[in-house]
Amino acid sequence: MQDTASPVASATAAGARPPHVAFVSLGCPKALTDSELILTQLSAEGYQTSKSFIGADLVIVNTCGFIDDAVRESLDTIGEALAANGKVIVTGCLGAKGGKDTGVGGDNLVRQMHPSVLAVTGPHATQEVMDAVHLHVPKPHDPFVDLVPEQRAQFRGEAGIKLTPRHYAYLKISEGCNHRCTFCIIPSMRGDLVSRPVGDVLGEARALFVSGVKELLIVSQDTSAYGVDVKYRTGFFDGRPVKTRMTELCDALAELAKPFGAWVRLHYVYPYPHVDELLPMMAAGRVLPYLDVPFQHSHPEVLRRMKRPASGERNLDRLLKWRQDCPELVIRSTFIAGFPGETEAQFQHLLDFVREAQIDRAGCFAYSPVQGALANELDGALPTELREERRARFMAVAEAVSTARLKRRVGATMQVLIDRAPALGRKGGVGRSYADAPEIDGTVRLLPPEKASKTLKVGEFTRARIVGTEGHDLVGQPI
Repeated sequence: MQDTASPVASATAAGARPPHVAFVSLGCPKALTDSELILTQLSAEGYQTSKSFIGADLVIVNTCGFIDDAVRESLDTIGEALAANGKVIVTGCLGAKGGKDTGVGGDNLVRQMHPSVLAVTGPHATQEVMDAVHLHVPKPHDPFVDLVPEQRAQFRGEAGIKLTPRHYAYLKISEGCNHRCTFCIIPSMRGDLVSRPVGDVLGEARALFVSGVKELLIVSQDTSAYGVDVKYRTGFFDGRPVKTRMTELCDALAELAKPFGAWVRLHYVYPYPHVDELLPMMAAGRVLPYLDVPFQHSHPEVLRRMKRPASGERNLDRLLKWRQDCPELVIRSTFIAGFPGETEAQFQHLLDFVREAQIDRAGCFAYSPVQGALANELDGALPTELREERRARFMAVAEAVSTARLKRRVGATMQVLIDRAPALGRKGGVGRSYADAPEIDGTVRLLPPEKASKTLKVGEFTRARIVGTEGHDLVGQPI
């Protein structure tokens, strides 16, 4: 949960108290970027954010509705906000989810559970949220964007408000998804793929680099499909033509990042054949040699029942070719164990895949039915105990692979982006290598520098000699 605890604007006439809005952002980085857009608009209109529900003029909750645990967390948070404040606007994926026995297009689940909320919208609905805010808490009489305090580190000029630390940021390049995977309801909540204009994406990226961002994390529901909806049409940035396509976008992002020495990291990359075009950029260090690829499974029959795209039966061959082209490549992925109809042999196929593919970072969910998902209608539902047992077996294999690959780093010298460094790092700090995305992967624990003159500063890079491992993390000596 992201909590915006400090003011983002002070834009009212002298002596007047500006309206205060409490904000909670739940869910994935794509939802986080929606929250950032809403907060930027609130700031531009002179609203301030509140430290707590109590005392705020209004509460906005950006929800997640993907899996049951996320739904429960969202509904609980809405209930807490209503109890503490009473005036709550709900947005996000859960806002697009239908209630029980009504389907997605029927009565809204949020309103069924919390009928007193002021308004409910779906995801990426900045204007609808602002309309509801204006209705219940009129905007200040004297709004000025340029009165946003300079000390507010998360305000990034043209890029607006960001909820991440100053040195990294998420950049969403598209919304929605064209796939209809049987376990997923995201398209019913976020719609089909809609790619952002390439000029807008690059403009925001440049603003973020200028503001001090050292790591740009590219996110969407399907990053590889960027531009499919507009037939890869040519856009423009700084008067130059740029094709609306992942390869050309990454090339342009690499050029923007170069003068700042910044990283570009790719998430949610489906293994389509044209992803091969990125490997030379990664091998050359222009884009981080890191791919977040949601494989979900390995067995062709399970992938067919999942309705997964991208010729999943060839994933192992493609991945091995990627590693040939870029030996430093790190692969993160997510998988589902215990999908309806999954046999023991098919599950063993998945375990073998993880071993052969040498997946560096892997997460696994035990299959869980999601209201509205087509997989609920499939035959062969497995007992909960078996699903959980397979998830545990998967994680044991995945962790063994990951640990072995981490140990190969010992003795190497790596560039580390510093996330924490109390007292200028005199007692050490915590950072991440190119192999570690924030919050989902491991870290590099930095030992105190050997030289008294050596300091560590959050948001800057340091070189570190890897001297050991600790579980999923590395231990490095700054040099």
